[in-house]
Amino acid sequence: MLRIEAVSKLFNPGTVDEKIALMNAKLHLKQGDFVTVIGSNGAGKSTLMNIISGVMAPDAGEVYIDNKDVSQISEYKRSQWIGRVFQDPMAGTAPRMTIEENLAIAYKRGKTRGFSLGVTSRTRKIFRDELSRLGIGLENRMGAKVGMLSGGERQALSLLMATFTRPQILLLDEHTAALDPARAELVTSLTDNIVKELKLTTLMVTHNMEQAIRLGNRLIMMDKGQIILQVNEDRKKYLTVERLLGEFEQISGKKMADDRVVLG
Repeated sequence: MLRIEAVSKLFNPGTVDEKIALMNAKLHLKQGDFVTVIGSNGAGKSTLMNIISGVMAPDAGEVYIDNKDVSQISEYKRSQWIGRVFQDPMAGTAPRMTIEENLAIAYKRGKTRGFSLGVTSRTRKIFRDELSRLGIGLENRMGAKVGMLSGGERQALSLLMATFTRPQILLLDEHTAALDPARAELVTSLTDNIVKELKLTTLMVTHNMEQAIRLGNRLIMMDKGQIILQVNEDRKKYLTVERLLGEFEQISGKKMADDRVVLG
């Protein structure tokens, strides 16, 4: 479903600030794979997500979605295949618009947009049914401005919007990192349920090592722009935070010192 073939990205080439963001990254995801991504700050995780989503183009290598080379296709055009939820609860939604208006935008993703009314009685029922699946009462507040929602509510709505059209690829970019523990756990649970129910092919970046082990069927670890470890489903069942830290130290020759990394 998603193939990343020998992708490299260099920032500020030929200057004193030159930095390797990705180096020969290779990753294959089958339909329905849920892969968690862990690594220190600056390991290349966000660059990988940006290249997959089309925010930036690779300097070398290719990105394939369902065997189609999308490496040079714009972010806007890729949105018909890709849903993404960001770390910032303020991103991904329009705060001055209502919940149902935001959902209407998501509903039109990848479709030809005309001048028809964004929200109709038919689509309003669809939105209410979808919101009720979240179990947090947003279906009763569809006329509320999104800017008035809590961070956890906004992330739950962003998750729903990103998966509304059943994308071929779902990208989760530390989407619980800015939330307090209770709301983070709520959004994590919603994520797990939605991904399993819809059988979405998902790549999730997280600094929470326990979360990375608990969720999904595969795990990858990155360091200095490279994928240094891939853990398959059978091996992941027996993985612990201690073992994962040990693997990192053995491969990289250093301890994981990033203050943002949460062990559990």
